[in-house]
Amino acid sequence: MSISNNFRKEEPHDKKQFTLLGEDGRFYQSIYPGTLAGNGRGKIYGRFDCPSALRAIKQGGYVEHRVFFADERTAILAGYRPCGTCLKEQYTQWKATRA
Repeated sequence: MSISNNFRKEEPHDKKQFTLLGEDGRFYQSIYPGTLAGNGRGKIYGRFDCPSALRAIKQGGYVEHRVFFADERTAILAGYRPCGTCLKEQYTQWKATRA
């Protein structure tokens, strides 16, 4: 199951620009916000409400390495893996392919 299907498409937000990471690993500007966040240093992607990421942010870390993705497919193609905390099912599937 792709988690990106759980997010509805929204209209542009007053032409505000969002910086997202593309499947080629390059940043680009979008009028749409990302649906997933990630850690550029650890190459992990997850939900915005991930307890692990929120804890790290609260402790003052992680923010400078945070990246955002349009969808799950883009995160995977950019070389990121699912978070073991907030995306357990996807993480389990990913880990099984690494064995």
